[in-house]
Amino acid sequence: MSVGMPGPPAPALAADQQQAPAKIRRAVYAGGVGNFVEQFDYGLYGYMAPMLASSFFPGGNSAATVMSTYAVLAVACVFRPLGGTLVGRWGDRVGRKKALLWTIVMMGVSTALIGALPTYQQVGFLAPLLLVLIRTFQGMISGGEYVGAVAFIMEWAKPHQRAYYTSYASNSCFLGILGGAGVAALVSTAFEQPVLESWGWRIPFLAVLPLSLLGLWLRSRIEETPEFMRETEGGTNIVKAPVREALREQWRPILVFCGASIMLAILSYTWVTYYPEYLTSNVGLTRSQALLSNLISVAVLMPLLPLAGKLSDRIGRKPMLIIGALACIFLVPLAFAIGEQGSFTAAVGSQLVYIVPEFFLTGIVTTCSAELFATRTRFSASAIAYNSSFSIFMGVTPFIAALLVDGFGTIYAVWAYLAAAAVLALVVVTVFMKETYRSELGANKFA
Repeated sequence: MSVGMPGPPAPALAADQQQAPAKIRRAVYAGGVGNFVEQFDYGLYGYMAPMLASSFFPGGNSAATVMSTYAVLAVACVFRPLGGTLVGRWGDRVGRKKALLWTIVMMGVSTALIGALPTYQQVGFLAPLLLVLIRTFQGMISGGEYVGAVAFIMEWAKPHQRAYYTSYASNSCFLGILGGAGVAALVSTAFEQPVLESWGWRIPFLAVLPLSLLGLWLRSRIEETPEFMRETEGGTNIVKAPVREALREQWRPILVFCGASIMLAILSYTWVTYYPEYLTSNVGLTRSQALLSNLISVAVLMPLLPLAGKLSDRIGRKPMLIIGALACIFLVPLAFAIGEQGSFTAAVGSQLVYIVPEFFLTGIVTTCSAELFATRTRFSASAIAYNSSFSIFMGVTPFIAALLVDGFGTIYAVWAYLAAAAVLALVVVTVFMKETYRSELGANKFA
């Protein structure tokens, strides 16, 4: 195993990082707010899937309409690599800050538009078509948002605390999911079912627009990252074709990240998007109980992620990923078995077991999405890698999970799907991945 040891930091970068810890905190807030908006929307879409299904698709088989709603999500995620590559190219040419200012505005507008769409009962098949078009556009923009925000935070982070600081990017995602779950639960409680299905579901989607404006304000108050400025000589020496260079020079770390990250996409989005629906439809919990159990487990995980980041900054990325993969294989079926007991307490307990592999994987995969790649093409390379693996599987997992359970009649079919990805990750991480936790941020790790 080859580990790149750190050299002395560039004076300007060291000065920036040592003299202004407040700037690093602002960078974390500015980067994280976009992740919050993205995952707030994603959580809303997943939790509100039954209401969206009745609004945008013809009635009949309820399972089929819910799967149609998940299929829209999957279709949108297929386009994330294209959008992420375009935004990533822009971020490597004009800077992280300018790219991220535009992404958060466009995400907020597209989410609000979902809340204003006409229903199937009003315009027929035009309704699902419009939903697909908006989700596709949103997926393209989101494909550049997350990796750009992670790169932004990491390039402001103190040396050898990169996993700790980027853990807050992961936390902002879970905070968004928590917000989406909380608002979905609140709206579900506040409105009677007919009102909820008629127009109550629209309120949370419309509320995303002011959140995105807050994010725009936060991002406008922070400078471009010192790492990007140093590596590009103040933005004057940029790579003219960052996507082409990333594919030519960094194809190996791109493939390594893809192989290592698929398991986390399946693990996370089975948990936060599909599992509450499974607890409601198949186990017999009320929707409020299922959402609350999920909300509790997310809230428990969040304060643990910075601890996971600190641990990884001490022992490395590879040990964390290996332990997390093994936990996917051996602990997830235990979690499902506990959940099958059918009580609210069992639902909470099952998800507290489920978050053990999340602890070892979530922040570390986030860190690797930026740390594996050289600074001058980081945005483009990480966008290609993240969206070619994580984003696609993030989108298709709820649909595949519903299909597997419907076809095999058991949640353990979903575990088999996850276990296959975890075995792949074990091979990739053990054999092909180089340790990066003490490497220079600007270097090509696989050169």
